[in-house]
Amino acid sequence: METETRTETIAVRPPFIKLDSLLKFAGLTETGGDAKTVITGGRVTVNGEVCTQRGKKIFPGDKVGVPEMGLSLEVVAKE
Repeated sequence: METETRTETIAVRPPFIKLDSLLKFAGLTETGGDAKTVITGGRVTVNGEVCTQRGKKIFPGDKVGVPEMGLSLEVVAKE
């Protein structure tokens, strides 16, 4: 059985946001420590590739996924 993925759009102030900050900003983790655990555990994808770098720069146009939550974040520039 395939899990359905929900996509949400997150607007960030350019030029970028770090991956751990994005997870907190989007409400997927409560603390930076939680974000670090999720990211270093290989549970997050950036543009379809597993990413374990918590300081990875995420730019508008990038897609961040958390497959176990069935969630995908599409990052756009905040105007």
